Amino acid sequence: MWARKALYERYAPAMLSLCARYTGNREAARDVLQDGFFKVFTKISEYRGDGSFEGWLKKVFVNTALESLRRYRFVPLDDEHENTLIDSEFSAFEKLTADDLHRIIAELPAGCREVFNLHAVDGYSFVEIAKMLDIKDVTARTQYAYAQKLLRKKINVI
Repeated sequence: MWARKALYERYAPAMLSLCARYTGNREAARDVLQDGFFKVFTKISEYRGDGSFEGWLKKVFVNTALESLRRYRFVPLDDEHENTLIDSEFSAFEKLTADDLHRIIAELPAGCREVFNLHAVDGYSFVEIAKMLDIKDVTARTQYAYAQKLLRKKINVI
């Protein structure tokens, strides 16, 4: 029992932060955190030691967060996509605090937020994201482009 408590105390803050990036709010993140630790404690025997324990743990929590968000639909997009930041956007970005950035990302529509976090924050490829979310990789790319567009608009307002 003490080992579970130690595991929870060591990783809960980081996993709560990860969950909040995906859910967009602290209340939902706490629910995902609880579900994630339940999975970790019941499936810890599946960890084979091939990679880092923290990497395995993170994967469990990412998958748990994605499962909780499956009920959200992806936002339809227009054909207008820009993938680069212009100088004024970059200087606005430099003025953001970490809290500002977390708040702005949390305000993204659920589908865009999922894809943005998976790609930009957690480093998954669009092909991997497509498999995880059961969508086409072009949809993942489009959602990411839309997330970037929304973030640029929000950053310019700050």
